[in-house]
Amino acid sequence: MDKKDEEFLKRLQATFRIEAEEHIRGLTSDLIELEKTPKTEKTSKLIEVIFREAHSLKGAARSVGMKEVESTCQVLESIFGKIKNEQTFLTAEQFDLIYKAIDSISKMVSNGGAKIPKNNQELIKQLQSITEVDQPKKIDEEQTTTIKNTFEEITKSALSPNGVSKLLVEEKPVQAETVRISTEKLDPLFLQAEQMIQYKIAATQRTFEMRAINDLIGSWKTELRKLNAPGSNENLLQLKLINDWSTEKLNELETNITAITHALENDQRSLGRLIDDHLEAMKSVLMLPVFTIIEGFPKFIRDLARSQGKETELIVQGKEIEVDKRILEELKDPLIHLIRNCIDHGVKKPLERERLNKPPQAKITLNFNVTESRHLEITIFDDGIGIELDNVRRAAIKAGVLDKDSLENLNPQETLMLIFQSGVSTSQIITDISGRGLGLAIVLEKVEKLGGSVSVESQPNIGTTFHLLLPLTLATFRGILVRIGEQLVAIPTINVEHVVRITQEEIKTVENRETIMIDGRIIKTVNLGNVLGLTNGNGSTSSKKNNSEDNHHFIQLLILLHADKRIAFTVDEIIEECQILVKDLGKQLYRVRNISGATVLGSGKVVPVINVSDLMKSAIRTGMSIKESKEKDIEATRRYKILVIDDSITSRSLIKNIVESAGYLVETAVDGVDALTKVLIGEFDLIVSDIDMPRMNGFELTTKIRKNKKLSELPIVLVTALESREDREHGIDVGANAYIVKSSFDQSNLLEVIKKLL
Repeated sequence: MDKKDEEFLKRLQATFRIEAEEHIRGLTSDLIELEKTPKTEKTSKLIEVIFREAHSLKGAARSVGMKEVESTCQVLESIFGKIKNEQTFLTAEQFDLIYKAIDSISKMVSNGGAKIPKNNQELIKQLQSITEVDQPKKIDEEQTTTIKNTFEEITKSALSPNGVSKLLVEEKPVQAETVRISTEKLDPLFLQAEQMIQYKIAATQRTFEMRAINDLIGSWKTELRKLNAPGSNENLLQLKLINDWSTEKLNELETNITAITHALENDQRSLGRLIDDHLEAMKSVLMLPVFTIIEGFPKFIRDLARSQGKETELIVQGKEIEVDKRILEELKDPLIHLIRNCIDHGVKKPLERERLNKPPQAKITLNFNVTESRHLEITIFDDGIGIELDNVRRAAIKAGVLDKDSLENLNPQETLMLIFQSGVSTSQIITDISGRGLGLAIVLEKVEKLGGSVSVESQPNIGTTFHLLLPLTLATFRGILVRIGEQLVAIPTINVEHVVRITQEEIKTVENRETIMIDGRIIKTVNLGNVLGLTNGNGSTSSKKNNSEDNHHFIQLLILLHADKRIAFTVDEIIEECQILVKDLGKQLYRVRNISGATVLGSGKVVPVINVSDLMKSAIRTGMSIKESKEKDIEATRRYKILVIDDSITSRSLIKNIVESAGYLVETAVDGVDALTKVLIGEFDLIVSDIDMPRMNGFELTTKIRKNKKLSELPIVLVTALESREDREHGIDVGANAYIVKSSFDQSNLLEVIKKLL
């Protein structure tokens, strides 16, 4: 094959991947719809669409020589051809096989056919068995006749006089022409459009400066008129001549500057409109509908629910809303974490739901909405059992987030927000799905990074609702410019609840902390300069004198609201609210505490932009005592002793090395009997055990340890190849604290679990 043919084949394969991904998405979404659709006229249409998708994918695969993809599609085509002709239906297990086949196709497409899954041939054989065996579920004869007649009518109406099918044309609405553009080409254009905002801001500044010059000239002319008034310097002829000449030149200068000012104002308005229009156009190009990130959610939810013996349906509302591509990319993981949390914690199995007078199939509603303030509002609701506050309190105490006394002072909403703290989890056991207390902490971190907020509501036996509020775009936002000493900082307006002025007498000391009373609520007060470290050593900022006499009598405050927490920050001066274009700090300053980026004012001055999430945490930490800090340091330096149990010397050595490299003391045992002897004699802080072992397996060992009063609280982590739902549930029943499947095992997973349990 010559070079031209190779290049052509590469282009052809790239085109095929794009087309194949569209067919795969279509197959998956239609299968999900087919599985939950009653046997009606719509069923026949769905089967026809799936049949055509498989057929089209098969033809496309043949054109690029992907025989394995072609073979798999051929079998899928045969299955749905039989279903279409014989009016038979698939069982849940057969649907599982078809989903596995589509996943296999997706893997082969993504790697260009270079790697074929090992079990692909076996999967094809299992699929072929579907077409060879009569289906157990058939429609009764009357229903079959009705659907057949309906299908014939649809087919007949879909054929043109020459026999060509019009079904696709009539089913799909006319769409606007589209063109595929690489985001690598669009991103630089969008950055250029953002940069133009800086010139717009600079033009506004120049116009302001020209107006100032014009005002200066006006005052100059006023003074000259006073000098030229009757009775002033009448005998000074020379001075009058100079005055007349100055007046003439001043008028000329004023005329020129006025003309320039008007021209600048016109240029500013034109440039402003041009930049705004260009930026909005670029935003619209990079705005993608929400459904682009949630297309795979129905299958993900189905697979996760079935793995736990649950039935769950996803309802999506507002999926056509368009959001900045950069926000969508960051939003996918938080949504997956929240949905996984709903299924794992909120949704129960069908029999348990029936005992609670709920339908066997749970519903998770994902709703997208645009608020009046042009923000994206997302709600995730599950009709499960809700969040038990007592479980949250126990988990928070266990994780060391708060002590019992502090928890008693929290209201129910503040207690619910503890689930977003790292390490807090109400799960009975740690698995690859949940229990580490990291998922919701990641959600909060991601959303805050995007400039958004998260809240949660829950009612027992009714359900739980998560609320996410995010900007639609990331380009610019409104910010309040404040001064601390000589330093200017910008604070996002969305986080500012109130801007107030108070007297020193209004600040009261409660429990050694300064507070103020606003709207009947006591709010902690801190100095923004102290929190940011902008002090001169005595706790105050080296501030220049305030601009007005009033500022000597009043203290200026910004009350910031974030994640249901309110703190009042004192500043030297609140300057103005303005449009802010945020730039990151570069690779050298990837993460700076309390700072999310920087903006450049029209004057050219660089101003840091406050990260409100960080700022609130820093303000809370401001009151931590030295004693508390020392206690935490002592706890962190303590070395824990861990017992590793596995009958395989290879696995045992691997886990031992991983745990020892993390700084723990490790002892090993070859099976359950050996381990039980060592546990009864020695002292261990945690056990990591295999399950399938001779003499005594991991389940039996865990049961015996839990029955021993002295050892009943000893943390046990089961690391095993057994990954069925029944085995996981057995692990919960016997009292294991964590269940890690070896197929998804990696070093960081194990160490995270150990750290959490210790």
